[in-house]
Amino acid sequence: MKTGIKRLRRLSAVALTTGAVLSAGAFAAPAQAATPATPSIVAQGGYVMNNGTGKTLFTKTADTRRSTGSTTKIMTARVVLAQPNLNLDSKVTVQKAYSDYIVANDWASSARLIVGDKVTVRQLLYGLMLPSGCDAAYALADKFGSGTTRDARVKSFIGKMNSTAKSLGLTNTHFDSFDGIGHGANYSTPRDLTKLASSAMKYSTFRTVVKTKSTKQKVATKSGGYRYMSWENTNALLGTYSGTIGVKTGSGPEAKYCLVFAATRNGKTVIGTVLASSSVANRTADAKKLMDYGFAK
Repeated sequence: MKTGIKRLRRLSAVALTTGAVLSAGAFAAPAQAATPATPSIVAQGGYVMNNGTGKTLFTKTADTRRSTGSTTKIMTARVVLAQPNLNLDSKVTVQKAYSDYIVANDWASSARLIVGDKVTVRQLLYGLMLPSGCDAAYALADKFGSGTTRDARVKSFIGKMNSTAKSLGLTNTHFDSFDGIGHGANYSTPRDLTKLASSAMKYSTFRTVVKTKSTKQKVATKSGGYRYMSWENTNALLGTYSGTIGVKTGSGPEAKYCLVFAATRNGKTVIGTVLASSSVANRTADAKKLMDYGFAK
């Protein structure tokens, strides 16, 4: 009889222990995060990827070629920064041709460079990427292209833009201008522009410039004095979306409203592009939706 009681006690203890383990296991199981709903964006094209892994997180006609507006200037900066033995503090004298170009093109945004001033390459990069200065883009193309005439140097520089695109595997990208004011053959895609931006962000100078909300630069004047140039970044994500680290706005009659964007949160960087949105406000809202989605994935 005692043996039977002992056996029952042992069986009860095993059952209780097993139940406790099963219960603990049930409570310890991690909760499954809800899969975020795929966002709807106004832009005609969009793409987002994890910048660390290269994994695609979102696509919308991501390989359709479209006009890119001033997001072209990401490549302008990328070509400059890849120059061998680059001296960012070398000076460039602002030519009348640069300001004439602004006057001649209705859609040309300006860094308000003043003829005769001597500005550094570094300052031109700020003028290029913050106020989206087409005059700064012209100055950089003139400086870093090859040839005995300005036209030849500009043509050479645009050639470097296209050869860089080819080397980066941007098969749906072509440039026919240094600033995005195209002549019928200036186009890219959301996927290609995102890959270009990811490549450009490997340069510390580029990262520093594109995350800058505003800057005040001291430049030398023709008379030997100096003046200050103040530039504001056209990227509305800076200061309004936590973790934003760049990259570049664009607009134009064909391009509509474009934005290449990037942000870092908790060690994860998402980077992407929207092309052909309907307004400045909508391109910013589109980018925020896509970054929220990218971080949630």
